[in-house]
Amino acid sequence: MLKRISFSDKVMLIVIYVFLSLLAFSALYPFWNAVAVSFNVGVDTAKGGVTFWPREFTTENYKIILQDDRLLNGFFISISRTVIGTATSIFMTALLAFGMTRTYLIGRKYYTLFFIFTLYFGGGLIPTYLLIRSLGLMDSFLVFIIPSLISVWNMIIFRTFFKGLPVGLEESANIDGCSNWGTFFRIILPLSGPVIATLALLTAVGHWNDWFLPSIYITSDHLLPIQTILRQTLNANIVSGSSSVLDSASTALLENARQITSKSLTMAMMIVVTLPIILVYPFVQKYFVKGVLVGSLKE
Repeated sequence: MLKRISFSDKVMLIVIYVFLSLLAFSALYPFWNAVAVSFNVGVDTAKGGVTFWPREFTTENYKIILQDDRLLNGFFISISRTVIGTATSIFMTALLAFGMTRTYLIGRKYYTLFFIFTLYFGGGLIPTYLLIRSLGLMDSFLVFIIPSLISVWNMIIFRTFFKGLPVGLEESANIDGCSNWGTFFRIILPLSGPVIATLALLTAVGHWNDWFLPSIYITSDHLLPIQTILRQTLNANIVSGSSSVLDSASTALLENARQITSKSLTMAMMIVVTLPIILVYPFVQKYFVKGVLVGSLKE
């Protein structure tokens, strides 16, 4: 028998649904408006009034982006940094967390305090810059990888997850003569799919969206990721045909791009930069609840 809903409960449900609908609309509309502007003729967009749908449909904004060598190189740097940086960071962090679960590790409590300390206190921008320069990482692709090899927060989540695994699995592996390396690769990692998928996505998003680090440590244009190029485009407030973005576009393309404005081109760049993460997220969404909440379990 279905429970009858009172009038006050119905009103409350309506209020909740209306509020959540408005909240979802406020979050989705800016992105949808950016899509509409990116597919609209730039000079027509400058007149205003483009909201949900392109008024004068065009794909010239995306043609400019996909045929410019500087932007394509930026995509290659971003993809390379995200893939390599995520893989190395997850592996090294998981390996560190596995070591921190060893009860026979000498000084384990002191190591834990040392890592926790770095969560609350940092050297600051200038000391970090001096450190990066002294390590010879300035204007190098390795500056995207090495400083982010270890994430203390991710290490804590990994360690908590590893401690929650049945002790009998590792004991059985040790009886069979499995070493620590074998236990890590054959037992621990295969059972850590949810937490690896979750932390890998969060790490990848951090690498993909980062524009600040390259703007400080990178001076060569060929090492700039697409996010930093987009940031420079926004700061420069480029106009149609500006050499800062369209250096390598063909003459014929520039002739067709006279209807392009800085706003329409920027919106198209924003959509192209955001799209890869949006496409990846649905494949790992199912791991989020189990993977993220594991860090809240007591040790």
